[in-house]
Amino acid sequence: MKVNEGALDRTIRVILGLVLLSLLFFVHGSAKYWGLIGIIPLVTAIIGWCPLYSIFGIKTCKR
Repeated sequence: MKVNEGALDRTIRVILGLVLLSLLFFVHGSAKYWGLIGIIPLVTAIIGWCPLYSIFGIKTCKR
C-alpha cells in the first residue's frame, strides 16, 4: 500500500472521525450507533491510504 492521502486530507479525516464517534455519547437510542462509521475515516487517516482513492486513481499527497 502506498500513501495516497495528504496532510490536510488526513487532518480532515481525523476531525470527521472524531465528530462521528462523538455521536455515541450525545445521541440517544439506536441512532447513536451510526457514530461507529467514524472508525473508517480514523483508520484511513492513521494508515494514510484510502481504498476508494486507489480505485479512482486519486492522490492528495505530494509524493
